[in-house]
Amino acid sequence: MMPTTTAQMCAAVHGTLCGDGALTVSEISTDSRSIGPGAWFVPLTGERFDGHDYIDMALDQGAAGCFCARMPETVRPDKTYILVENTRTALRDLAGWYRGQFNIPVVQITGSMGKTTLKELLAGVLSERFCTLKTPGNLNGDIGAPLTLLGLTRSHQAAVIETGMDEFGQIRALGQAVRPDVAIITCVDDVHLSHFQSREDILRAKAEIFENLRPGGLAVLGGDDPLLNTLRLDCDVARCGLGEGCNVRLTDLEDLGLAGIKCTVVTEKARYPLDIPSPGVHMAVLAAIAAAAAERLGLTAEEICRGIAGYAPADNRLRVERLTGGRIMINDSYNANPRSVRADLAILAKHTGGKRIAVLGDMTELGSAEESGHRDVGRTVGELGIEMLLAVGERSKKWMVPAAKEAGCADVRWFASRDEARDALLPHFAPGDAVLLKASHFICRFDLMADQLREYRF
Repeated sequence: MMPTTTAQMCAAVHGTLCGDGALTVSEISTDSRSIGPGAWFVPLTGERFDGHDYIDMALDQGAAGCFCARMPETVRPDKTYILVENTRTALRDLAGWYRGQFNIPVVQITGSMGKTTLKELLAGVLSERFCTLKTPGNLNGDIGAPLTLLGLTRSHQAAVIETGMDEFGQIRALGQAVRPDVAIITCVDDVHLSHFQSREDILRAKAEIFENLRPGGLAVLGGDDPLLNTLRLDCDVARCGLGEGCNVRLTDLEDLGLAGIKCTVVTEKARYPLDIPSPGVHMAVLAAIAAAAAERLGLTAEEICRGIAGYAPADNRLRVERLTGGRIMINDSYNANPRSVRADLAILAKHTGGKRIAVLGDMTELGSAEESGHRDVGRTVGELGIEMLLAVGERSKKWMVPAAKEAGCADVRWFASRDEARDALLPHFAPGDAVLLKASHFICRFDLMADQLREYRF
């Protein structure tokens, strides 16, 4: 964050200043445990915690001051306070004001899946020309996105901001801070049905992203998504995909299996022959979206093609890793939903030279689609001829396992824990075999299994 006075901050968040308005702040923190000297503390509240309880701790560790929705009992004369109605809202308002200090192109991304992959892909492309800020990891919520914006400096020439949501109004609120020049929805799927009643509700919540698109901006959509194709927007729209209704078309698609994808993206202005070093047809669609956004921001065909060819997946997101003895681990362990699992199984099915083993776990946040989603995945395992399924979790036991057996998978096993599945995998994971790791992150933590397989001496 560039040096900003507390008077400026107070005006940005419509607060009441108590202390030194000339004090300069260049770091914002929401964590009292690791706050640095001179930083500004933002105490957040949740169902089970209240950051206001840690204001004194943050100030003791050197924080210059803080936002607060209620003033501490003891106000320190050497510290500065800004009283606000809501500290979370104040963080977002500060980020929105701060973003307004930069006249640079900003891209906002949302979607039911593919957000982080697209963010990494597009930021890599834009970095061929611009010094580009991007959301770290998947910190895409109402804390992570504002903190990302507050990381802008005068060295940055572009930004790619990922935004997620689990209720109406979140994308709108984040968009008010981001104010994108390009706004992207990758797709709409069942992954939010634990928070919404229908896919149509998810679409309406995602479509809030276009309410804060800057004048002359571009909306970019996954053009093969039926629900996204129902949107009618009063701005330039790039629909990207394989369908005839797409104005950014994928042609000459060549699936190289685990080696990646070759394709050509055709826009109204140019043709982009792409080599995508990551497997899956869905990667071609994301590359088309990235190409459309980058073209709008003025990159050349050479820059776009080079940036996409240089793509490297984020940790635990569809990484094809070569292990000892010619074994292959398809590590997509960060998270899972039925659509992404089916896409990964299609990639696994293209492996030749050894067994195909799927290690799959429970998928969360599916709401009314929980049973059908797990059954669809199990059925896909059998239909694709995957030789072995090792399933983890109660949802998988109830729905995925029987569906896989019914669909003809010859070797289906269920385990209560990740470690049990790993121990069962090891004697069957032979040279030349390929294993897919995929599950919802917070209940299965298959990333830990990936670490163990990477280090295991077969």
